[in-house]
Amino acid sequence: MTERAPLSRKLSAIAESATLKVDAKAKALQAAGRPVISYAAGEPDFATPQFIVDAAAAALQDAKNFRYTPAAGLPDLREVIAEKTRRDSGLEVAASQVIVTNGGKQAVYQAFQAVVNPGDEVLLPAPYWTTYPEAIQLADGIPVEVFAGADQDYKVTVEQLEAARTERTTTLVFVSPSNPTGSVYTEEETRAIGEWALAHGIWVITDEIYQHLVYDGATAVSIVHAVPELAGQTILVNGVAKTYAMTGWRVGWMVGPADAMKLAANLQSHLTSNVNNIAQRAAIAALTGPQDEAEQMRQAFDRRRRVIVEELAKIPGVTVPTPLGAFYAYPDVQGLLGHEWHGKRIETSLELADLILDEIEVAVVPGEAFGPSGYLRMSYALGDDALLEGVRRMQGLFS
Repeated sequence: MTERAPLSRKLSAIAESATLKVDAKAKALQAAGRPVISYAAGEPDFATPQFIVDAAAAALQDAKNFRYTPAAGLPDLREVIAEKTRRDSGLEVAASQVIVTNGGKQAVYQAFQAVVNPGDEVLLPAPYWTTYPEAIQLADGIPVEVFAGADQDYKVTVEQLEAARTERTTTLVFVSPSNPTGSVYTEEETRAIGEWALAHGIWVITDEIYQHLVYDGATAVSIVHAVPELAGQTILVNGVAKTYAMTGWRVGWMVGPADAMKLAANLQSHLTSNVNNIAQRAAIAALTGPQDEAEQMRQAFDRRRRVIVEELAKIPGVTVPTPLGAFYAYPDVQGLLGHEWHGKRIETSLELADLILDEIEVAVVPGEAFGPSGYLRMSYALGDDALLEGVRRMQGLFS
């Protein structure tokens, strides 16, 4: 009998999401009764505000929501997103330039599919969210990492980007506030990068899903607000997941030039068709309803941010830039590497993360998931008591 044809080489080369893998392992241990504290998932621990849930419940009473709707999203929601984009990102767009997606992750995937051709190089500031390089490669692009360490607050410069640019460079990923570091670019830094991209005709894919989670007076300035002329070559990605504790509702969106959005809409019409209509109705409520609970969540994240930075800084060998956005700390743990801890020689942050989980039952994501070794990502979107307990276990481990 003839041996079957091989599986897809492209998909075989794609790595599993490291953050989801660590989170799944932590949840499995918790389900088995282990007292594991997990800093792995980028997921608020709060309940979705009740008025949003009520809007979804009301939508269940309307039979029109049980049918197919436009693949690019409900017209009402697209209009609401267009208004939000005008208000929060400073970009004047028509509802036709909005595509509603199954979470921000699908929007990221489709953005690269829309603008990247085989062999194109995509500049990817590192540390980066673990999905970006995989999504670039699924579009047959080549991710080119541009690394900025803790000494730069994890923010790349125009000089670094220019040094990495070649004749094959077509796209830049720009994320502020950042996952995994929590860094926020200033308006001046954002403008400089935007002007550089404009001068070289480079597409910008900017992920703004954390734009409302900023602290200490920081502002998440959209790159199209800083450089309005860049709108013709920029795709904005966003969603309701982080601001409104709606990770499981799976509603994101992408906004961009009409020609790029047409390509993405065509892809979505074959890939998934419309997003769940009940979730879309809930998203309308989230974006148009009272923002009090979202602000309360932001204040809670701010409190936890200060605690985790203060406590991590007490560990000898650990450096922690203060994050100004999102809900992640990204400690530099290179000072802990190259040493023996509890009978084990630790050389990488991957080995360090395994040690921390094995010895004190604390789950963190190693820097290898986001770029170079030597770092850990720790989400502080978990309860106050658990957050403090986990870091104190780490203090004891490395004392």
